[in-house]
Amino acid sequence: QVHLVESGGGLVQAGGSLRLSCVASGRTFSTYSMGWWRQAPGKEREFVAALNWSGPSAYYADSVKGRFTISRDNAKTTVYLQMNSLKPEDTAVYYCATRRPGQPASTSQDEYYYWGQGTQVTVSS
Repeated sequence: QVHLVESGGGLVQAGGSLRLSCVASGRTFSTYSMGWWRQAPGKEREFVAALNWSGPSAYYADSVKGRFTISRDNAKTTVYLQMNSLKPEDTAVYYCATRRPGQPASTSQDEYYYWGQGTQVTVSS
């Protein structure tokens, strides 16, 4: 069982920045590929970014490329999402998720096994 807790959301003006954190329980965090997803009101949950457990390979949705950066600190069992140049359309609940140990990162939410409860990000215009 893996427990994920997101934090760092809030209200920010367009053009601003936020850093989301997701702390994971468990002693094998270094073997988890991690992902960030978001869901805006009335919309389906969509992929934002993912990071392989085994190396620096990262994947981003086209809508956030060049603005968002996913990273991890295995010693702190934490994955981050640095969000810069925020836009009103980035407003959503952001979720972190993990695949099972040793599995590669994926852009398909069906392949993620554990999910956090989410943190709200609101970008005002």
